[in-house]
Amino acid sequence: MGKPTGFIEYAREIPADRPPLERLGDWNEFHLHMDGDKLQVQGARCMDCGIPFCQVGLLINGLACGCPIFNLIPDWNDLVYRGLWREALERLHRTNNFPEFTGRVCPAPCEGSCTLGSIRPPVAIKSIECEIVEKGWKEGWLTPEPPQVSTGKKVAIVGSGPAGLSAAAQLNRAGHSVIVFERADRPGGLLMYGIPNMKLDKDKVVLRRIRKMEAEGITFVCNTEIGKNYPVDKLFREFAAVVLCTGATQPRDLLIEGRNAKGIHFAMDFLTANTRAILDQNQDFIDARDKDVVIIGGGDTGTDCVGTSLRHGCKSVLQLEILPRPPLDRAADNPWPEWPKVFRADYGQQEAAAKYGRDPRVYLTTATRFETDKAGHVKAVHAVQVEWKKDDKGRFAPKNIPGTEKVYPAQLVLLAMGFLGPEQGLLNTLGIKRDLRTTIDAEHGRFQTSIPHVFAAGDCRRGQSLVVWAINEGRGAARECDRFLMGKTNLP
Repeated sequence: MGKPTGFIEYAREIPADRPPLERLGDWNEFHLHMDGDKLQVQGARCMDCGIPFCQVGLLINGLACGCPIFNLIPDWNDLVYRGLWREALERLHRTNNFPEFTGRVCPAPCEGSCTLGSIRPPVAIKSIECEIVEKGWKEGWLTPEPPQVSTGKKVAIVGSGPAGLSAAAQLNRAGHSVIVFERADRPGGLLMYGIPNMKLDKDKVVLRRIRKMEAEGITFVCNTEIGKNYPVDKLFREFAAVVLCTGATQPRDLLIEGRNAKGIHFAMDFLTANTRAILDQNQDFIDARDKDVVIIGGGDTGTDCVGTSLRHGCKSVLQLEILPRPPLDRAADNPWPEWPKVFRADYGQQEAAAKYGRDPRVYLTTATRFETDKAGHVKAVHAVQVEWKKDDKGRFAPKNIPGTEKVYPAQLVLLAMGFLGPEQGLLNTLGIKRDLRTTIDAEHGRFQTSIPHVFAAGDCRRGQSLVVWAINEGRGAARECDRFLMGKTNLP
């Protein structure tokens, strides 16, 4: 695809980001956009590789290999190269309901599995994807497309994150009457309150798509929690089928001495309050201004806490990571086309380095206790270095290294250690079967729960995962829900 010799002639180029110190002064998106002519050149780098691993959507050693929603990547790379942007948008939407989301927040496992990436820098797939859909919005090609027919059947979607939105879009396309219930005050779930505005703009990007969905006939009901202010029996009485897309929002805690001190918060509470304050234009948030901030956890959520704390004007920021620092290049046991587990500096680390002169991450370190002042507020984090050794069952586990203890000042501690699974309240009320991980027991590909007319998709079924996997599952659950309702389905 693309130009046969493009991968030899052209170097990889991606859009620049706004300078770190400049973007710390606002909450606007930090990614810039690239001219269409330059992106056509990037599309030309797509090889006629024969077996495009970029779109296979496999799990290898537990990590995504290629695109989980099977985007037809070589097709739209070639169309962009030839200047056929509208055709590229149509091809992109065949598999992805929300490319403006994935083009901004997906870690791009497609690029990690790009065939060109086995010998040279991979094709700039994520950048091309994002610009295709943005050109579609700019040119007015993305207009509401209400369904042509109505089946007369009502479907409830519980949760409006990426899984819920994709399920809603597909079921609406099939002609069903779709109502999406969201317990928060705005739709979007993780996209609205779990990802900061500087990565994903709420009005210009998230609500823009939701407004289009509303114009297509989908109803969003916010401030409504099933099992609390909306009875389950009413849900089952009024809807022919239900799709649960409630996410995996039960945070992992750190139960060490001093955990109950003031000033220690879960990362999502910190990020959610901040986004809501921006949208509502008020000051009701957990403020990091002039504080020493310690973030425990080195993943994407931890990075978002770094970037948010810096924009508040924190005094210092430190990120404790229990795992070792990844290598600069692929290790021998991490070959292509697996996701490359290599060292990266994300936007938050880049910003901290620009402001303080160093990466905020400290590897192979864990907190051992929180020190408090006389008022019961956290004032320091006691930590120790660890090494990973096999236990008596042959499993690797962290072991504290005596003599490596350190004390870090902290007036704000943010716990960003991932999630244990879905909240159990609604699932208990439903009496729905769960697996050993407490996630909903529903086979991937069928998505049907122990209650025949109830389906499950996204993190509440598979556990904490990527936005792109949530879209995959939402589309799959919609397909099986449609089959259940109609006896057959034409949904992809």
